[in-house]
Amino acid sequence: MEILRWLFEAQIPVGGSALLLREVLGNVFGLASALGGMRRKVWAWPAGIVGNLILLTVFLGNVFGAAAPATLWGQAGRQMMFIAVSVYGWQRWRQSQTAAAEANSQTGHQAAAFVPRWATVKTRWILVAAMIIGTAALTPLFDRLGSYPPVWADAWTFMGSLLATYGMAKGWTEFWLIWVAVDIVGVPLLFSAGYYASAFMYLFYGAFTLIGFFVWWRAQRKSATAIAHEPLLTDPVGHP
Repeated sequence: MEILRWLFEAQIPVGGSALLLREVLGNVFGLASALGGMRRKVWAWPAGIVGNLILLTVFLGNVFGAAAPATLWGQAGRQMMFIAVSVYGWQRWRQSQTAAAEANSQTGHQAAAFVPRWATVKTRWILVAAMIIGTAALTPLFDRLGSYPPVWADAWTFMGSLLATYGMAKGWTEFWLIWVAVDIVGVPLLFSAGYYASAFMYLFYGAFTLIGFFVWWRAQRKSATAIAHEPLLTDPVGHP
């Protein structure tokens, strides 16, 4: 219990103010999850879940008796959403990893555990519509709950995070670009609300997500090229 009390109360002095240790730790786990996701490692999901649990206690403000700058219901809600979607993504990636291992044992070739792909044009339009409609629908809800203004920005980051995490679970390369849209709005919001550690981390994520997009894009193209150059299997009489 003493360790938990210390964790909830510990702060890191910075200049004339202080950062919550939990906020820093939560973002460190988030960064580890992002790095693992870029490398398509299954452990990225549980690492992200740990970070989400920690940040949930941060953004709920004084609910946990902490000296948090402000309560951000959208940020807190998206941590719970992250946990739920991450469980789904964790399961999907483990299934892909198992299938790849079985394929490797049967063929003797090294198959990738997970191959990124583009979303369909229809799916892209659905994502855009969901982002706009979801933000408009959640803004009045978060406003009634007393979320920090501008409330639409909190709703935008919530919806973007939901769609980006789901896109990562599905293996859509575009999910990195959704994170860019989240960061553009989320960084100013977090700075204005006083969550400086998260704001700086989001600022870093802005550049990191662009790198991740090109890493997945290159992996996708590499996989497509490898498939195109695979020899065709033929039957005993030579028919393809």
